[in-house]
Amino acid sequence: MSNEPTPADRLAQLFHHRWAVPILAELHRWSGSRFVALHHRLGIGRESLRRTLASLIDQGLVARNPGYGHPLRPEYVLTAQGAAIAPACAELMQALDALGISSIGLNKWSMPVVAALDTAGSSRFAQLRESLPPVSPRALTLALKALADAGLVERNVVDSFPPTAVYTLAGNADAISPPLRTLSAA
Repeated sequence: MSNEPTPADRLAQLFHHRWAVPILAELHRWSGSRFVALHHRLGIGRESLRRTLASLIDQGLVARNPGYGHPLRPEYVLTAQGAAIAPACAELMQALDALGISSIGLNKWSMPVVAALDTAGSSRFAQLRESLPPVSPRALTLALKALADAGLVERNVVDSFPPTAVYTLAGNADAISPPLRTLSAA
């Protein structure tokens, strides 16, 4: 049995902290950044920013700049692994902003659920839960409801005994699927 994380595990880890994707997008946009600049540009609380940066450093996506010390040099920079996924993070943030659903899209399970539906095409609740091993039933229910309210997911009830709900991506999800595929493959 391999300990290699699955694409779903990698996405869940990336989206575990709400601000991880916006931080990677900003570091890509500015070729690195200082802590205070990230704090002001993104409007993140200092403690949330510290925790998210620590997580990104642990994942090997961000590093402290070894040449930091001059006021104009960035304090945090992307690693090679971070630089590979940062353009997709920036593209995802643009798509979420264009749809006006950044707050929903940055929830812990929203994008992993969209990616799972993008891969499967359509799924029942139990199938989604199996494809996202660490998700709890409550978290999955809340994510599906929020995504349906945002117009990214459609819930169709199949007339059978017992009735079954099938979830599929709505047309709005077309804008966010390509960057999610890139993030899943990384």
